[in-house]
Order: sequence, then C-alpha cells, then structure tokens
Amino acid sequence: MKFNLYNTICSFLVLVILSSCSKNFEEINTNGNSPIDIQPSLLLRHVIYNYGEEMSYEGFVAGNLLSQHFTQIDFNLFDRHSLTETQFGGNPWPIFYNNLRDNQIILDKAQSNPIFEVYEGPALVLKAYIAAALTDIYGDVPYSEALGGLNGNVKPSYDLQEDIYTAPNGIIDNLNQAILAMESYSGAQSLEGDILYQGDLNKWIKFANSLKLKYLIRISDRENVATEIGAIFNSGKYLGNNLENATFDFSDGQPNNFRMATLRDGDFNLFILSETAEEIFKNNRDPRLEIFYRPFGNDATNSKYSGLLNGPDASATSISVSDYSLTGTIFRDHTGDLDANFMTAWETQFLLAEAAEKGLIMSTAKTHYDLAVQLAFEYWGSTLPSTYLTTDSATYGSFNQNKIEQIITQKWIANSINGYESWIEYRRTGFPQLKTIDASLNNDQIPTRMPYPTDEDALNNANFTKATSSNGNSINARVWWDIN
Repeated sequence: MKFNLYNTICSFLVLVILSSCSKNFEEINTNGNSPIDIQPSLLLRHVIYNYGEEMSYEGFVAGNLLSQHFTQIDFNLFDRHSLTETQFGGNPWPIFYNNLRDNQIILDKAQSNPIFEVYEGPALVLKAYIAAALTDIYGDVPYSEALGGLNGNVKPSYDLQEDIYTAPNGIIDNLNQAILAMESYSGAQSLEGDILYQGDLNKWIKFANSLKLKYLIRISDRENVATEIGAIFNSGKYLGNNLENATFDFSDGQPNNFRMATLRDGDFNLFILSETAEEIFKNNRDPRLEIFYRPFGNDATNSKYSGLLNGPDASATSISVSDYSLTGTIFRDHTGDLDANFMTAWETQFLLAEAAEKGLIMSTAKTHYDLAVQLAFEYWGSTLPSTYLTTDSATYGSFNQNKIEQIITQKWIANSINGYESWIEYRRTGFPQLKTIDASLNNDQIPTRMPYPTDEDALNNANFTKATSSNGNSINARVWWDIN
C-alpha cells in the first residue's frame, strides 16, 4: 500500500512539473529584447546602405579588375580570371539575395498595409535595380521563386534572363509599376529611412526612369525598345544634374567610411594602375588620372604614372610597388569625397548619347555626350580642361574615332568602383578595348559571366544542374542580351 501511495504521489508531482514547464512555454522562451518585426523605414535605410557599401567594395576589389581599371599584384587569382578563387572579393551572390530578401519585406508591408503604401514605389525600384545587377553578372538565376523560403520553397528554379527582364513582375515591369505607384501616391505618410533622396518621390521617379532607360539600352540588341526610350526622353523625367544622382556619401571616418580605409596598408597596396587604364587616361589627356591613382616612386613633380598588365603571376615575377602607381587617396584617406553610386545624371546622358547615335531618339548625340562628360568631371571633383571636348582626342567624333566607343570609354572612366558596371558594358559593347591577361587562367579570354557559387550545386542541385546544362557554368558563356 505504501509503495502504491508513493508511486501515486510521484506521478502526480511529475504531471505538475510537466504542466508547469509547458504552461506559457512560448512566452517564457521568447526574448523580449529581440525584435520580431521591423519598421520599413529602418529596413529601407539598411538595404540602401548595405547594398551600396557592399557593391562599392566589390567594385574596388573585383569589378575594377574585370574592367581593367586596376591590376592586383599578389593573391590575384581573380585578376588572372580564376573567378571561383575569391580572395578579397568577387562573390556578390549573397549581397544580391540578402538585399532582395530584405527589400521584399518592405514591398510586402507596403502592398498589404495602407500605412506603408509610400514605400511601394521605392521598393519596386530597388527590386528592379538589384535583380538587374544579379542577372547581368550571372545570367539565368533564381528570381520568381527566389524569396519563397518562408513558404517552404528553399530550392528555387532558375528563371531565364529574358524573362527576368521582360516578363510580368520582371525588371522593366517593376519599374513601370514603381513609377505608377509613386505618381499616384496621395497619402500623408512620408518616406522615411531614405538616404538617397530624403523622401522626395519626384526624384525617385526620375531615378526609376533613368534605370529604365539603362535597361532598355542594355537589351536593345534583342528587343525593339525605341518607342519606350523615346517616351522617357520626351517626358524629361530622368536624372538631369548631379544634385539628382541616386548616390549616398561615404564619410572620412568610421562607421560610414569606405571599407578600403580600414584595410591593412599591405592589402590596399596590392591594387595598382593597370596598363589598360594608363593608356586610356594618357591618350585622352585626362586629369582624373590624378584622382584614381597616385604617381609612383619619388617623383617630385607628381607627374609620373605607370601601370602594369593585368593578371601577373606573382609566384614567377618580382613586382615592386614603388615602380607602379598605387590607387588614389580618395579610396582610403579621403573617402568623404567618395559616393556609393546607384544611378547618376552623367550615366543617363551617356545612355541618351548612345540612343541618339543609334537613331533610337531624335536628338544630337554630341550634346548628350558633352554634357555627360561635364557632369562626370563634376561628379569626381575634377576640373574639365578647356580643350578636352574641343581639340583633344576625347572630342566627340575627332580623328575618325568610333563614337560609340568614345561614349562607352568615357562611361568606363567615370564608373570606377561602381560595382561591375564597366565590365558589364564592355561585354555588351566590346568597349573600351581590354588587353590580354599576363598569366591568364582562362586561355586569354575575358570572362563574359560570373560562375554560380559552389553552394548552389550542393544546396539546389536539381535546379543548378538544369541551369548549367546549357552553359556548363562557364565564365565564357554569354548571357541572353550579350550578342556582341
């Protein structure tokens, strides 16, 4: 009897303890100091800053190597075009998807709650912008199913680049939706967290139209885009001066200075003037050489600049940095003069110059070209020489030069550290003419796309295998719009 009573008491106590442990379990085990939701204003600020900072860094350590603004003299397998060997950078895949995910949260809130409606247009603009950079670098990528993890789809299929650009809810369509949403917005809520335009939706509309112009030009060898480009030009609602640029300023000190300012001296000095860039700047007598690079050696006149052919084999070559021009102090000591670049008036004018030269709009290409160059000099804080656009080789159409090459070369100069833009435009146009690589690991070919990360093979194998069946994940496979 005592034994049974003892068992009964023990069983009762166990039930009481278990009941106590399970009662209010979720409440007890929830960290009250950890947020479970976020205001769109905070997330918008985060997306803009994170993407701009990350891609500016990628532009310095990877984009500028592929476009041959810089040469890297050691730890440089990427510069030799082994693009899976990411040593300092060259892995933008997670940057795109992390920011697309966070931006989608903003968009979902804007489309489901009238209080946040003002965020819909900017979120659609950013979605189009980030998606365009993603597909321009990799080609076919997960897009329509890419952000479905919360719904259980952690293995998204790959969309064709053509669809990412032209299908409903693709790049062009999202920009059209964004413009419509912003033009029709009549609510009282202001756009907070906007470090690009401080809540000015009219400037966001111009930003969206400039981006639309850019992407229409990008696919213009595949699609008939003249009518749409003409409509943008005739509207005049695009970025027209540097005060309207979609950029934000880095600071001279932490925490918002350019990341290269915090890199070790030895690592920063691995990046020097490329031979390609040296020739372009000197042939054009371009004073911006002094901004992007430093004179080498003990030159008292500060006039000697020397570049090196991209992709040297550091193990077989002795390279002294004192013999070459290092990158400019703007990237390290004076980063307050540096911007994170999303879209600018000067790029818009270069696009209009190309459109005019190709007969896509009724306008004078030289007018847009000259204005673009002037705005680009102003953007980089350099004085435009009086002869630069009148008698020097940068003069539009001078010395029987290819005018499209002149437009793209000038855009190339101004696009330094702007993500992978110069390399993307080179792939689209073939300009400026890049050089062979000193010790190429890609059979002397300039890559035409980035390879998918190895994680995709491991984590999304079926869709990865299907996507690579046509291109082999080769860095020499062309993306859809690239018919150059």
